[in-house]
Amino acid sequence: MEWMMFIDGKWTKGEREKTFDTINPTDGSILASIYESSVNDAKEAIKAAKYSFYKDRSWRDMDSQTRGDILLKIADILASRKDEFARLEVLDNGKPLREAECDIDDAVHNFRYYASLIKTPKGGVYEVNEGFGKMHSYTIHEPTGVCALITPWNYPLLMGVWKLAPALAAGNSVIYKPSPYCVLSSIKLFEIFEEVGIPKGACNLLIGGADVGNALSESMDVDMITFTGSTKAGQAVMRNSASNVKKIGLELGGKSPNVIFADADLEGAVEWAMIGIFLNQGQICSAGSRILVEESFHDKFLKRLIERANNITIGNPLKNPDMGPIVNEIQMKRVLDYIEIGKAEGAKLVLGGYRYTEGECAKGYFIKPTIFDACTSDMRIVKEEIFGPVVTIQTFKTEAEAIEMANDTPYGLAGAVFTSDGARALRVIKEIRAGITWINCYNPCFNEAPWGGYKMSGIGRELGVSGLEEYQEIKQININLNPGIVGWYEN
Repeated sequence: MEWMMFIDGKWTKGEREKTFDTINPTDGSILASIYESSVNDAKEAIKAAKYSFYKDRSWRDMDSQTRGDILLKIADILASRKDEFARLEVLDNGKPLREAECDIDDAVHNFRYYASLIKTPKGGVYEVNEGFGKMHSYTIHEPTGVCALITPWNYPLLMGVWKLAPALAAGNSVIYKPSPYCVLSSIKLFEIFEEVGIPKGACNLLIGGADVGNALSESMDVDMITFTGSTKAGQAVMRNSASNVKKIGLELGGKSPNVIFADADLEGAVEWAMIGIFLNQGQICSAGSRILVEESFHDKFLKRLIERANNITIGNPLKNPDMGPIVNEIQMKRVLDYIEIGKAEGAKLVLGGYRYTEGECAKGYFIKPTIFDACTSDMRIVKEEIFGPVVTIQTFKTEAEAIEMANDTPYGLAGAVFTSDGARALRVIKEIRAGITWINCYNPCFNEAPWGGYKMSGIGRELGVSGLEEYQEIKQININLNPGIVGWYEN
């Protein structure tokens, strides 16, 4: 089966009619052939979006109630096709079925959430009487314009919906470029967009690599770009976006600390630590990849963590094991290379550290859950994002030392604290320089709460009210209530 891009209301094979294969990471088999977008296809998509927003205006000028109703219809259709979308995510990405099902549920909720937000427009009204006389001042929120949205492969559908739902709710015209590694669910989502009647040109889908992303970020006709992915790629997007000083949103890498004090509940801390690093095979930007544990608690914690992690089931993700395969061979080799780096640096490998090939996993891209102990802050496996099921363990003696170690990173996406002391939990969590934090848990995420990072983990926020405002411009309107001569200048 051949899968196409969607530009200006039409499915198309693109300028070159060139295809590439997408691979099932469970067994290395070919899932589908997909038509690849070119730079000229990107230009056509930008042209269509620009015409849609500035000339046609049917989506932009649609009343918010109707626009919200269309988003609700998208949510209903997506919910009715949950099994189909979840299966596609599993085949394309490799995550266990139950995780894929949760992603679809979250995507449905996300459309419904932004549909409800846009139906209650936000603004402010102010009466002022100074300087130039009595004025009536108020603000309105307007769509930003032509928005380019670029997402990664680790949450193929959900990351796209995090951007598409608020951008469309706000009335923008969009060009969406998911990662070419996992694009099948995005193509199916655009079938739903076509079905519900989103106006021609308001929603365009490109399927390509860095050259297409560069064309979007460099374009003078793109008003905003949002990108989720590696910090290195985000820096390139940021540089390119200087072309017209376009509005920008970046959700980038992380090397997040999971701080565990000696008074923490052992079983709870171990369970959440596993969720923090082994969920989605560790392929999560907010993964708790650095465990910092109080020295007196280390041996007890590590022993239990090894016991639990060693029992993690690995296999065909359609059969709902604890872990499925890494997304592709390239990423698997990258993770395995980091494991070798950790060994060479002198970290103590206490679990895993190899490609898993038993039984039905023989041809897939599976990696055994990996734990490194006795790590130091100068090691690459501690400093650099691995993006796989690999966790490092360090120890601390004091609260101050724990905070210093937690913040010893250029990243600032997420972090957690485990302790039974409520006052200490709040003290430490407030000192961790990260945008998403948890106390006595790790990784829960809600559509209603903003998501984003400090430092080199990004700019701006997704989700929540902030996620909608990212795709809006705030306009101030001032009305003189006493027209006539002000008398500011002398006669």
